[in-house]
Amino acid sequence: MTRLDGKVALITGAGSGIGRAAARLFAAEGAAVAVADRRDAAAKTVADEIADAGGRSLAVTADVSVAGDAARMVEATVAEFGALHVLYNNAGVDGRGSVVDVAEHDWDLCLDVNAKGTYLCSKFAVPAIEAAGGGSIVNQGSVAGLVGIPNFAAYCAAKGAVVSLTRAMAVDLASRRIRVNCICPGTVFTPLMEGMLRERGGGDMERGLAMTVAKYPLGRLGDPDDVARLALFLAGDEAAWITGSVYTVDGGMTAQ
Repeated sequence: MTRLDGKVALITGAGSGIGRAAARLFAAEGAAVAVADRRDAAAKTVADEIADAGGRSLAVTADVSVAGDAARMVEATVAEFGALHVLYNNAGVDGRGSVVDVAEHDWDLCLDVNAKGTYLCSKFAVPAIEAAGGGSIVNQGSVAGLVGIPNFAAYCAAKGAVVSLTRAMAVDLASRRIRVNCICPGTVFTPLMEGMLRERGGGDMERGLAMTVAKYPLGRLGDPDDVARLALFLAGDEAAWITGSVYTVDGGMTAQ
């Protein structure tokens, strides 16, 4: 038996990076997976990858910071698969700059997608998960929500909000048999991080990569599968007595 047999999972930001890795892994472990992304082509590509491997999938185009989109993607998932058991709030954007430098628009975008998006997707998913008998919500935080990262003020604020929201949701939703936990990755080599690495290296991504790796005791950046495997654990019944917890997946970065 695979770990998510009979489960239906909705994963946001699933068109690339960690979300794509999680969508493929969840499907391989038996889940029917709704692949949500704001980019239609990316969502369809990942959904097709799952289908080609023999899994069940649905591509959904949605902007998680828009209430109508969040509601619609939950409705589409339930209409296609008949239920919803797992929500993985993975969609996110970064937000570079200190509190002095960051533009108001960039601040708003970072908070809207990372924090408000987590709220909106959860708001509309909770009734469906409760109707299915309960389940799991996994929120994507970041080490930036736990420690200060230079020139990432908006991102730190947004991910700090996700960490605190996770704990509040865990308390509020326990009576509905919904567990809520948060994953805080360190730097994972995904398309989202390439701009940051290039900027850190003064335009040289390889230099920026070397500077960043130096911060990690295990001597490498994360891989999307490193995070996806923890999300799988938290989504499934093996984590049945875990809620309100915050997990770092950071190669030892925050242990220093």
